[in-house]
Amino acid sequence: MAASAAITLAVKAAAVAVTDKRARTAIASVVVAVFLPFILMTFMILGALDGTSTHNFSAVDLSFHGGTLSEKVPEEYQEYIEDIRKSFQNLDSLIASVDNLEGGEIDASRVKAWFYALYFGEGQPSRRVQKDFLECFLRYEERTREVEEEDGSITEETYTVAIFLTDQEEICRNLESLLGRSLAMETRANAQRIYTMAVYGRAASGNFAAGEAMGDGSFGALLAEATKYIGYPYVWGGSSPATSFDCSGYICWIYTQSGVYNLPRTTAEGIYNQCAIVPREEARPGDLIFFTGTYASPGPVSHVGMYVGDGKMLHAGNPIGYGDLNSNFWRSHYYATGRLPGIP
Repeated sequence: MAASAAITLAVKAAAVAVTDKRARTAIASVVVAVFLPFILMTFMILGALDGTSTHNFSAVDLSFHGGTLSEKVPEEYQEYIEDIRKSFQNLDSLIASVDNLEGGEIDASRVKAWFYALYFGEGQPSRRVQKDFLECFLRYEERTREVEEEDGSITEETYTVAIFLTDQEEICRNLESLLGRSLAMETRANAQRIYTMAVYGRAASGNFAAGEAMGDGSFGALLAEATKYIGYPYVWGGSSPATSFDCSGYICWIYTQSGVYNLPRTTAEGIYNQCAIVPREEARPGDLIFFTGTYASPGPVSHVGMYVGDGKMLHAGNPIGYGDLNSNFWRSHYYATGRLPGIP
């Protein structure tokens, strides 16, 4: 109320005495006195947020990869990191004890990223609860095999195999059942951000260097918008944060909302038809990578992602996140690299 009254007084004074140099000086002093605290507070908040970001990355790095705890790490974080490290040791032991694993190794970083997202800064659960937590990432199936008996006869026996889950929705359902509560979209996104930081480092969390100006915005603005939705689930037909996204909905949203390029909702092939095709080796951050045959689509283009440099893209997988363009899957389905008109 006091601030509002002071502002009103300053405006009235300006209207009456705008031609008076001394009055203009007095008015300026009043305005500065009113707004300076808000300006300073803004800088303090921005500084605090930047510091928090640094501390968060340091905490993830130290938790997953070890190292000496620096004095720069806040004291409260040091205790949390020590706790989470002990839990990670237990999880490593439990992962190593899984028998009859089939279909690939357990992605320990994925398990730990979810654990970190749910328990960092909280009381660490017991080893028994941690075992139940690990079970959320596994599915058990029965198999049969032929066995030769001592007398030479052949019989069949049934055995159980463990399969590491890659379907994030199935993992989330299991975790929700274990915890007795639903997992918010923000929690899912946070788990994915932690995973990318732990596996790929700080750059993979969205800190790629900004490219040259692009249209009405920049690659920095585009990347800032795109990384907001890391961890969101793939939803067929989705085109906004409220519904989540499919591949083309995600690209249309981030280009439009960032101000880089107005890209109304369309299909992956609809986006492709608006692009100039450039050689694959000339791809620049912000270009679009198109794929074919990833599912039964009516046209040749079935998927699209945004190139972010270093052989990676951001795209609406399941969940939204980074993809390695050098992997066998994406190389085998590569179709073209495109650049939207007006983008240098």
